[in-house]
Amino acid sequence: MERKILAVLLLAVLAAIPACKKAMKITYPATKTVEQVDNYFGVKVADPYRWLEDDKSAETAQWVEAQNAVTFGYLKQIPYRDQIKKRLTDIFNYPRYSSPFRVGEYYLFSKNDGLQNQAVIYIQKGLTGQPEVLIDPNALSPDGTIRIGLAGFSGDKKYAAISRSEAGSDWSEIRVLELATKKELPDRVQWSKFSAAAWFDRGFFYSGYDKPAPGKELTAKNEFQKVYYHKLGDPQEKDALVYEDRLHPLLYFGLAVSEDERYAFLSVSAGTSGTELYYKDLARKNSAFAPLVRGFDFDSSAVDNVGDKFLVFTNVDAPNYRVVLIDPRKPAKENWATVIPEKKSEVLISAGTAGGRLFALCLKDANTKAYQHALDGKLEREIELPALGTASGFGGWKDDTTLFYSFTSFTFPPAIYRYDIAAGRSEVFRKAEVKFDPAAYEVKQVFYESKDKTRVPMFIVHKKGLALDGRNPCYLTAYGGFNISIQPAFNPALIVLLENGCVFAEPNLRGGGEYGETWHKAGMLLNKQNVFDDFIGAAEYLVREKYTSSDRLAIAGGSNGGLLVGAAMTQRPELFKVALPAVGVMDMLRYHKFTVGWGWAVEYGASDDEKNFRNLYAYSPLHNIKDGVAYPATLVTTADHDDRVVPAHSFKFIATLQARHEGRNPVLIRIETRSGHGSSNITKAIDEISDAYAFMFNGTGVKPKAK
Repeated sequence: MERKILAVLLLAVLAAIPACKKAMKITYPATKTVEQVDNYFGVKVADPYRWLEDDKSAETAQWVEAQNAVTFGYLKQIPYRDQIKKRLTDIFNYPRYSSPFRVGEYYLFSKNDGLQNQAVIYIQKGLTGQPEVLIDPNALSPDGTIRIGLAGFSGDKKYAAISRSEAGSDWSEIRVLELATKKELPDRVQWSKFSAAAWFDRGFFYSGYDKPAPGKELTAKNEFQKVYYHKLGDPQEKDALVYEDRLHPLLYFGLAVSEDERYAFLSVSAGTSGTELYYKDLARKNSAFAPLVRGFDFDSSAVDNVGDKFLVFTNVDAPNYRVVLIDPRKPAKENWATVIPEKKSEVLISAGTAGGRLFALCLKDANTKAYQHALDGKLEREIELPALGTASGFGGWKDDTTLFYSFTSFTFPPAIYRYDIAAGRSEVFRKAEVKFDPAAYEVKQVFYESKDKTRVPMFIVHKKGLALDGRNPCYLTAYGGFNISIQPAFNPALIVLLENGCVFAEPNLRGGGEYGETWHKAGMLLNKQNVFDDFIGAAEYLVREKYTSSDRLAIAGGSNGGLLVGAAMTQRPELFKVALPAVGVMDMLRYHKFTVGWGWAVEYGASDDEKNFRNLYAYSPLHNIKDGVAYPATLVTTADHDDRVVPAHSFKFIATLQARHEGRNPVLIRIETRSGHGSSNITKAIDEISDAYAFMFNGTGVKPKAK
């Protein structure tokens, strides 16, 4: 549930709301029920659609086909669906670049010409060299659903490890490229998940799982992750086991190596938050991993080593985070030296080194502030950013003199800046050229009160001069979980909404990281209802201030945001016209039984504990759909290769909704193929957004303008 993956997901889901002057008649597929009742601490809970959890069965496949037939039959009747797709295709058709990253004498970057399904990775000598294709993922599969990522570089800068995934799955295969020749080596490392390649000597460390049982690759619970070392040229069967925990099957392991290859840092987590940190002296043969920070109540990660001491980013005794220097010979926290202290008015969200400096990114009301420090923590300067928005980057090698960072906001297309570390000077390196006029729109940040009077920020974007008469369609989206900070970012698909008079609203709910760990904890576990109250409060504010009305208000979100939408629409169905829950966690009683769902128990709690069960049962979207209630027009989206939030969540939710919903609003599900937790390529993304927008405009009675 990392932010990068969340951004792709929101792109694929962006919009929804049905309503037409002439209602379209829908006959939903018949969905059989089974006699399945579970007993949770004396509470009997029926699960009549349990059979849909078997997404590989022929019966489930027939059900999926029938549901898609109804959904696409409905969507095809919307007269401007093709018009929306044409406009989105035009908007997406502009070159998009990543920041260049130096690897020895080379610079690497990715570029999408506009409508390529995957970005192409390029390599060039120096900044003035001729870019050449290093690897083109589009050439690797007919449908363009193979993704490639750069997983790590060898110390001598001769090799790059790449991660290769197919059809949107989280499973990846690690391969190796020789940079000078662009040739792929024969090395293959399979069944890796959420892992980098941490190079050391003539190979790399990685995290992996045992091969799943045939047919269960996308649903089986992932247990006993291990850390291995792969030596170049060896078959995977010879990879050395470096670390495992045979007593605790539900742990994540991540390993990083310092730039000088002196130390390995091992992160151990029982879920999506709470991390122990260990280190290993690689110069000492057969040395064991020794603890630096113990316990899962806090989060800590290694930033870099300064000689034989370690810079560590942590929220131990600092809910807004800080950077400390730890001597591994005296790792107790009373011996830590503070390098960047915690701030009360800002949240430190990342720290990295480059060119012998320490760079810190902070959040002030969800907007980025950037700082340059000496390695001892002395502040050298605040880095001036072009506007309120989101900056990222500020990392590199010890001998860098220049680094690159990116900046974006809602109406500020991504721009890449070249930064002179010694002079502290930024200059534009490359800007995206998008076919729209940002001056036609305005962005504001407001604050409103939630149910318990907590002050919550919200970004609102709309056309300049928009009349606040309660008649505008509004797209409200949020996330609210896993300590993830939602910041201003440009999304080309948003233009279609804005140019048709829609209001875009994005609140920063509790559960996120916008105000540090205190804000996160206020929206997790037994406090999760606060997140839903914050979201409902945002909707009420938008209606009260006449940005929109309940008849024109659409809500959308993906993954944990899909849970948010599911909970909001079942708690306050009359408040919203349309609901777009995408790849949502809808069955809160069984989520931890599939793939990596167990890792979310630190955020949600699990139903095998009575207190957690009663809390989960009270808001679980699947279990709070009531008979005879008129729910908003709903377009659920999921995909057949989503092995993070398995499709069964969405299958069971829509089957229940179709059985119990009263009224004329359509309640449909769109099930994508060869895609996962977010669109697996640009073609599918445009198709999905087009359908969601058509559904939304139809639902709000707004006819989009022809372009």
